[in-house]
Order: sequence, then structure tokens, then C-alpha cells
Amino acid sequence: MLNIKTFQVNPLQENCYIVSDESGECVIIDCGAYYDTEREAVANHIRQHHLSPVHLLCTHGHFDHTFGNDTIYALFGLMPEIHAADAPFIENLSDQCAAMNIGMSYDRPSPPIGHLLSDGDDIGFGSHTLRVIHTPGHSPGGVLFYCETEHVVFTGDTLFRMSVGRTDLPGGSWPQLMKSLHDKVAPLPADTIAYPGHGPATRIGDETTMNPYFTLRQ
Repeated sequence: MLNIKTFQVNPLQENCYIVSDESGECVIIDCGAYYDTEREAVANHIRQHHLSPVHLLCTHGHFDHTFGNDTIYALFGLMPEIHAADAPFIENLSDQCAAMNIGMSYDRPSPPIGHLLSDGDDIGFGSHTLRVIHTPGHSPGGVLFYCETEHVVFTGDTLFRMSVGRTDLPGGSWPQLMKSLHDKVAPLPADTIAYPGHGPATRIGDETTMNPYFTLRQ
């Protein structure tokens, strides 16, 4: 059984997830912790529950999902794992912040990139496996992390409850996002719970039947 702890962090209210099982091993997905209090809350949860972090995973490389990677690297020695197409984003977080012009800055050194993810990769921790599903559109290297045995998927900014991610940022593509939704997301089992990068969790079956973006075509 998976234990999923959600931290809503940074001014953009991004969802950072700590996912663990009975083994005590855990993965950290999209550590966007920006403020010191947020970074401390994530680290304290891991320590207080005696968890052993084994992967630092990125659904994509946008700054609001990766602010806290340096803290995880400093405390636990984990390097961020990300699709190759989004690797350049996390190497230039300060430039991302400046380009967005939303009053946020980043002056911490980015940790070195670890494993480059590819579509179909399996990421193991404890007794569970997450399958990497490449879903370009919001960003070129956006991915989902899907646990088939637990009927859970972490969708980053590809899919939100009754909405989808924007495609007007560098590397975004509306046709690619629509293709990802129809070819990669829609085939997942209807009872799969989707944990998005922002907002509340939802079910794939609800999205494919009621999310208006699933009725659109390229």
C-alpha cells in the first residue's frame, strides 16, 4: 500500500509528493519547496517517519516544481531524475524565474542531474514500481509516474482536475498535449487516481468523461 503525503508549496501552490510504502523507502516527486519553512517541512516529514528517500523525481523542469531539489540533494544526496528534453530547464532556474516576471527569484546552485528518464522506464522503491509515461505538451519532457498495482498516477502539469496544463511557455505545444491526453492518459484504467501538479486529486474516468479537453481534437 502506498502512503502519499502532499505538500502544497511556493506561491504557485504546487503539489510536492512524498510517496512511501511499508518498506520505509520513499520517492519525492516535484519538490517545489521554495521557502525555508517549506523545505524544513518536507525534510521533517521524512525524518519523523523514518523514511529512506531513494529517488528525486521530476514530472517536468519548470521552476515551481523544482525549487527544492537542492535541499533534497544536500540532505539526502539525491540528484533529480528528469526526462532529457526538460533537463535544460532545471539547469537554468534563475533564468526561468526572471523570464516569468512574477516577483520570484532563485539564487541557489542547482544540483547535478541524475538519471535521465525515458518513456517506459520503471522506477523501483520498496515493493512498488512507477512506470514513466512521456507526455509532451506542457513541456517537451513532461512525464507521468504511474503505479499500476495501486491504480495511482502522478500527472504533473499534463492533467489537472477538469483542466490541463498551459502550453504557451517555451517548448509547449497544444497539439502535443492533446495527443498526450488521448494517447497516454485516456487509456489508463478509469479508477486510477490522478495526483496533479496543482489542485486536488481526481479520477481518470471522471476526466475522460467530464473534462472538456478530452472532447477536443488536434
